[in-house]
Amino acid sequence: FQLQASGGGLVQPGGSLRLSCVASGVTLGYYTVGWFRQARGKEREAVSFIMSAGRETAYSDSVKGRFTISRDNAKNTVYLQMNSLQPEDTAVYYCGTIIPLWVGPPSMNPKDYRMGDYWGQGTQVTVSS
Repeated sequence: FQLQASGGGLVQPGGSLRLSCVASGVTLGYYTVGWFRQARGKEREAVSFIMSAGRETAYSDSVKGRFTISRDNAKNTVYLQMNSLQPEDTAVYYCGTIIPLWVGPPSMNPKDYRMGDYWGQGTQVTVSS
């Protein structure tokens, strides 16, 4: 199996990027999928989750209103549309499966999920003028 994140790059503040997470060898539609990011010298941060059917999503406070997660299970792909990018969004972005432990709507609280078995290499996003 493989998860491949792509779509990163260099963008100016206020710009947009769309990240893609494509799976091979695993049916991504069975899983809740998350995007995480890790900036240099910082801990990994959960950015957004999307449940298997794609109707329920969650976002960190730092990206809410700017980022949109979506999925196309027919294409075995999860997307992260990132708008109004800021320098603090600079990080390596990773996608992977999540094991939800929450009851009710998706939760970004680290106590409410576990990392799943499928993860891919990250894609670098750099926001700079």
